[in-house]
Amino acid sequence: MSKETLAFQTEVKQLLHLMIHSLYSNRDIFLRELVSNASDACDKLRVEALQKADLYEGDGELKIRLAIDKEARTITISDNGIGM
Repeated sequence: MSKETLAFQTEVKQLLHLMIHSLYSNRDIFLRELVSNASDACDKLRVEALQKADLYEGDGELKIRLAIDKEARTITISDNGIGM
């Protein structure tokens, strides 16, 4: 059996519109999802650091930060966890 690789292309703007309007019935639920993802990344770091303490990179405090810039109309969510 031979393998075949197929390319996948999408229009990002349309995909985001579809995700926001179809997957989430409440427009603001995306924020909860992003905070949940940050929490999962911190949990993953905590678990993996049980075997490799140096993963904490000198800072053992797990953090999720929410920054709101009213002027720019942006919300930035950041964490110091491990990517999923």
